[in-house]
Amino acid sequence: MKPNKKQKKHPLIAGTLILTLTGLVTRFMGFFYKIFLSRTIGAEGMGLYQMIFPIYSVCYAFTAAGVEIAISRFVSGENSRGNRQNARSILSMGLAMSLSLSLLTSFLLYTNAEWIAVHILREARCTLLLQIMSVTVSFGACHSCISGYYYGLQKTAVPAVAQLVEQTVRVGAVYLIYRVALEEGRVLSPAAAVIGLVLGEFSSMLFGLFCVSAHGFSKKKVSGTFFPAGTYARKMVLLAAPVSANRVCMNLLGSAEAILLPFTLQQYGLNPERALSIYGTLTGMAMAFIFFPSVLTNSVSVMLLPSVSESQASGNREQISRTVRKTLSFSLPLGAACTCFFLLTGKFLGTFFFKSDLAGDFIITLAWICPFLYTNSTLHSILNGLGKTSTAFVNNLSGIMIRIIFILIFVPRFGIEGYLWGLLANQLFVAVLNVGALKEYLGQGKTA
Repeated sequence: MKPNKKQKKHPLIAGTLILTLTGLVTRFMGFFYKIFLSRTIGAEGMGLYQMIFPIYSVCYAFTAAGVEIAISRFVSGENSRGNRQNARSILSMGLAMSLSLSLLTSFLLYTNAEWIAVHILREARCTLLLQIMSVTVSFGACHSCISGYYYGLQKTAVPAVAQLVEQTVRVGAVYLIYRVALEEGRVLSPAAAVIGLVLGEFSSMLFGLFCVSAHGFSKKKVSGTFFPAGTYARKMVLLAAPVSANRVCMNLLGSAEAILLPFTLQQYGLNPERALSIYGTLTGMAMAFIFFPSVLTNSVSVMLLPSVSESQASGNREQISRTVRKTLSFSLPLGAACTCFFLLTGKFLGTFFFKSDLAGDFIITLAWICPFLYTNSTLHSILNGLGKTSTAFVNNLSGIMIRIIFILIFVPRFGIEGYLWGLLANQLFVAVLNVGALKEYLGQGKTA
C-alpha cells in the first residue's frame, strides 16, 4: 500500500512544481509586457484595454469554467480505472458542450459589441476591441477543455507549455505589430494588444489539439468499458452548471465594478480621458506590482487544496489544523514584508518602470492590502479543499459588494481614494470571514 501512495503523490508534487515554474515565467513575461504596453499605448489606452477584460471573464465563465472542472473530474475517475477511451470520450463531449456555448457567445458579442460598449462599458471606443476579442472566446474554451483533460490525467506539462506558448505568441505578435507601426510612423493602439490576445489563445489551442492528437495516435488503442454517454452528459451538466453560475455571478459583479469606477470618477469631476487614464494606471500598472508576489501564494494554494482534501478524507483534523496555522504563519509575514517593501520603494517603482508618479502613489497606498490579499488566496483554497465552496463564494461575494458600495458612495465624493479605501476594507473584511470560517481548526493540535 505504501508504494502506491507514493506513486499517487509524485505526479501531484511534480505537476505543482511544473505549474509553479510556468507561473513564474509567464508572470515575469506578463509584468514586462504591461510595462511595454504602458509606454506604447499610454495610460488611457491601458484603461480602454483593461475595460474589456471583465466582459471576457464573463464569457469564459459561461462557456468554459464549469465544463473544464467537469472534464477534469470525470477524466480523473476514468483514468484511475484504466479507461482511457472513456476519458477521451469525456473530452469530446466537453468540447462539444463548450464550443456550442462559445460559438453562440462569440456571435452575440460580435453583433452586440457597439451596444455593450456604449450602454454597458459607456465607452464607444471599446466597440472594435470587443469585436476582435469575440474571436478568442471559442479558442479559449477549447484550450480550457484540453487543459482540464490533462489535469484529469495528472499530466500538467501540456497545460503548462500551452500557457507559455500563449504568452510568448501574444507578446511576440504585439511587438511585431509595434515594429511595423513604428516604421510606418503610426502609434500602437489598444486594438493591437487585443489582436495579440487572439493570436495567443489560437496558438495555445493549436498546441493543445496537436498534443491530444499525438497522444491518441502514439498509443495502441485501449479498449474502454461501455461508455454511458447520456449518463455522463447529465452528470457533466449537473456539475458544470452551478460552477459556471457562481463564476458568472462573480464576474458580472466584477464587471460592474470595472464599469462603474471610470463612470463614478467622472461624477467626481474628471473628464472621460482623465478617468480612463487613472483607471488604466491603477489596474494596468500599480496592480501589476501588488499582485506579483501572489505567484508564491498561488503556488501554495495549488498544493493546499488536495492536501486538505486528503486530510479531511482520512479524518485527520489535527493535520488540517496544522495546515491552517502554517498557512497563516507563511502568508501574513510575506504580506507584511511586501507592505514594507512597497511603502519604501513604491514611488521609485512607479516612476522607473512606468514613468508615472501616480502609479507610484497607488503602489504605496495599495501596499497596506498585501497581508490580507495573500492570506485570503490561501485560506480560500483551504475552504475549497474542505468542501466549503459555498462559504468561500459568499465571502468573496461580500468582498465585491463592499467594493461596489465604496465605488457608488465614496468615489463620487473623494475620487480614486474612495476606491482604494474600499479595496482595503474588502480584503480586511474577507480575511475576518475566512478566519472565522476556519476557527474550529485554529485551536486544534496545540496541546499535541
